[in-house]
Amino acid sequence: MLQQEDLNFLLTNRIPRIALTRLMGKFSQIRNPLLARASIAVWRLFTDLDLSDAKQQKFDSLHDCFTRELVAGARHVDMAENVLSSPCDAIVGACGRVVDEGKGRQLFQAKGFPYSMQDLFGPSQDTSAFQDGMFVTLRLTSAMYHRFHAPQDCTVEHVTHIAGDTWNVNAIALKRVERLFCRNERAVLRARLKSGETIAIVPVAAILVASLRLHFLDLLLHVDYRGANELACQASFKKGEEMGWFQHGSTILVFAPKGFILSPGIENGSRIQMGQALMQIPGAA
Repeated sequence: MLQQEDLNFLLTNRIPRIALTRLMGKFSQIRNPLLARASIAVWRLFTDLDLSDAKQQKFDSLHDCFTRELVAGARHVDMAENVLSSPCDAIVGACGRVVDEGKGRQLFQAKGFPYSMQDLFGPSQDTSAFQDGMFVTLRLTSAMYHRFHAPQDCTVEHVTHIAGDTWNVNAIALKRVERLFCRNERAVLRARLKSGETIAIVPVAAILVASLRLHFLDLLLHVDYRGANELACQASFKKGEEMGWFQHGSTILVFAPKGFILSPGIENGSRIQMGQALMQIPGAA
């Protein structure tokens, strides 16, 4: 098992990650139905890709398949007002309380590997709203549905783009690379719920995946993005409404303030779908 992990780590991280990510981005955009069909067939040999709930069944490019829409009703969104729903399909990684220690507000990417919220959010962001709050790490595999949605009625008020690397964010790398999420390309979306609380949604890029489309800014954030890093906005969303997508698959971290608790069944290793209850606000209507 150790030798397999070593080989996986070498193949996915000891390579020119950013160059390979750029190459994959160009390849995925080639519009050729035959090439797309052949590429998807190879992709299926290595993943559990399931397109049965895809709105479109034939694709002109790999990109179209990666960013596919679902048929209406394919996901059920928990509409309870006291529930923060999952923004995406995912496997739950580390989750729990944001620990306030001497080094600042800390959380874990894997057992025994802490990192600071300030390092993740960047020096421009105030993380005090999440002191003693709750976090959940949501890992998207390459085969999963890659669009993400509003977890509650909310208004996105600010986006911070932070340039970085494109390390693989699989379980093996999380055990070996300290502060991995703080090294990779990412965006910090600050949003205010209808009930007044502030939440944060942090999409993190990875190898082959350093592209993030945000509908409300009509902007594609990627490894070669050279625009403004601080992006003020005022974009309102209804719960379950689509916010954007990854070009492939990666990780989303969700942060909520003190008082939120994890919903039943949310624990390390759980597979969940977009719209499933992620956190709850005690005492809310």
